[in-house]
Amino acid sequence: MSFKTIRYELADGIATLTFDEPDSTVNTMCADWQADLTAVTAQVMRDCADLKGIILASAKRTFFAGADLKGTMRLQASDATRVFAEIEQTKKNFRTLETLGVPVVSCINGAALGGGWEVALVGHHRVAVDNPKIQLGLPEITLGLIPGATGITKMTRLLGLMGAQPYILEAQLFNPRQALELGLVHELVSADGDVAVALRNAALDWIAAHPQSRQPWDAKDYKMPGGTPADPKIANMLSVAPAMLKQKTRGLYPAPEAALAAMVEGAVVDFDTALRIESRYLAKLIVSPVARNMINAFFFDMNAVKSGQSRPKGVSRTLPRKVGILGAGMMGAGIAYAQASRGIQTVLEDVSIENADQAKSYSYKLTQDRVDKGRMSPYDQRALLHRILPTDHLGDLQGCDLIIEAVFENRELKAAVTKESEPLLAPGGFFATNTSTLPISGLAKASARPKRFIGIHFFSPVDKMKLVEIIRGKETDDETVARAYDYVQALGKLPIVVNDARGFYTSRTFGTFVMEGTAMLSEGIPAPVIENAAMQIGMPVGPLAVLDETALSLAVHVMDQTRADFAKEGRRYTATQGELLVERMVKEFKRTGRAGGGGFYAYPAGQKKHLWPELKARFEKPGLAWDLQDVKDRLLLRQSVETVRCLAEGVLTTAHDANIGSIFGIGFPAWTGGALQFIYGMGIETFELRCAALSQHHGAGFLLDDAARHAIRQHQPVY
Repeated sequence: MSFKTIRYELADGIATLTFDEPDSTVNTMCADWQADLTAVTAQVMRDCADLKGIILASAKRTFFAGADLKGTMRLQASDATRVFAEIEQTKKNFRTLETLGVPVVSCINGAALGGGWEVALVGHHRVAVDNPKIQLGLPEITLGLIPGATGITKMTRLLGLMGAQPYILEAQLFNPRQALELGLVHELVSADGDVAVALRNAALDWIAAHPQSRQPWDAKDYKMPGGTPADPKIANMLSVAPAMLKQKTRGLYPAPEAALAAMVEGAVVDFDTALRIESRYLAKLIVSPVARNMINAFFFDMNAVKSGQSRPKGVSRTLPRKVGILGAGMMGAGIAYAQASRGIQTVLEDVSIENADQAKSYSYKLTQDRVDKGRMSPYDQRALLHRILPTDHLGDLQGCDLIIEAVFENRELKAAVTKESEPLLAPGGFFATNTSTLPISGLAKASARPKRFIGIHFFSPVDKMKLVEIIRGKETDDETVARAYDYVQALGKLPIVVNDARGFYTSRTFGTFVMEGTAMLSEGIPAPVIENAAMQIGMPVGPLAVLDETALSLAVHVMDQTRADFAKEGRRYTATQGELLVERMVKEFKRTGRAGGGGFYAYPAGQKKHLWPELKARFEKPGLAWDLQDVKDRLLLRQSVETVRCLAEGVLTTAHDANIGSIFGIGFPAWTGGALQFIYGMGIETFELRCAALSQHHGAGFLLDDAARHAIRQHQPVY
């Protein structure tokens, strides 16, 4: 008997439910599946007298993918009541199957994530393929949701309130063997041979040996592992948990707080009441703007980046075997580690062998920490370090598939090293610059092969920052863009592709954040207000603090370089109020940033940093009336306006590059879904009205021209 998404077969007393959503590579909890599950459950009830057991299986390469997220994106706030009823019906079906008294076995042939893991938990016995690449678990928190189809209630009852927290609140995933150790999976079958047959045979054997079965929480003697909230030890830990969670979320992410509440509230009531509590929290969250934003960014946009939607089509995939790096500063050292850790032979060249050796020692430092913690073997450490050749001989770059220059941001220096090293590339090799601001097309003039010249902008520290910005110059060809994309993915990082312009996308947009902050300081708004407002909206750090880290002197150097470039073109560069204040900090007050001893902050030895006391006397205006919401909006909306301008000018060409680039490159708050999705979450008309109001009081940085307005609407996602 076949339904749209489920095949039902009854043979020899065994009912097999095979999930097989048509025209899809995965199974999801789509509307058809929900209806089919209700119909199949009714059929199981009719066949109950003849049943010896039930097997849950998948016809796909994975077991079950979870919720229908496209359907979720179409939900409105008014749909919450309907969603609650649908969730409750799904749970009713689950409970019917697991309380029939006959054994139920889940045959987990591949990934079971989110709702997919909740489907697997219907089984009294769970058998999985012993493959470490298979991922299981509940990642809903990362999408602004909670595991609301029994996941919270069951995982809490299986692992206890404290034991379940990493897998619910932190969305930690696990493979089948780890699940076996946790008691979440009961049996493994070999990944060799016909796994479908092996899974079914294991299921049949268990059913034969356990003619009557039930879930542990349905047993009369069930006790929650570790104790309930009434236990004094648990109560003490739970008393501080909300405050600790609020410290992490800053009140901007409702899902973790809802998940914790559902865990604790559900632990003091019976199982079925706990399920209803879980449903109520999910129904409220699933129609919220934050969930929609995070689903769009961390599922749809992330999948677009990982699947290579911005990679030129029709170019075969290639991976570099040997890559050279020019410049052994912190950036060069970080790139060398990223490459060597992924098996790429690396030549780290600098004018000083001492500098090159020092840069290699950075990889030793990072790997030694892992060795000390037992996360890496000494053998693997030696192999990684052996892949890095520090040198002061340019000739060692001979035969590199790719050479990346990571020298100081000076046009003449970059031109010189390009001309020296480019001839050493292997046939068909390409050259990249790691500049963060200088236009690629201008730097490519030093290249004999501008079609093979590209920007590959890493972020510091390279070992921690996932994003890499690929910049196509005016003459860069598709093959070079594709090869750069492949290289970045080979490092395990996230590539976005942008077109050439001063500052590209990330540096340009990041600049508006920090300069809007300094502009407000120049207006007389107190520095603590600016910094705290940034933290309250979810930025990693305040604009003044991040300028200190990146160096005020570097910002002034970039501004001087820009002025010089404009002068060569016969134009005059007009600095913003924020830029003028930074220039004054460096040139008048000699405050160059943290590395130079201090900038907007002071760094007393052995003490916590604090804002430079002179800021108050030199810039703050005691009688100035300021509004905290205005400060917050200026910091966020200014970045979104610049993102839209990048789209209108063709610097950006896709929404996914904008959103992923802003979150992972410049720390735009994840709850917004990215600098572009933030606009759609707010509402286009609301955003435009707010920008118009801000532009009247705070300048042209918030103006939206017709091209920008068109770009907003052109890139709005439709689901």
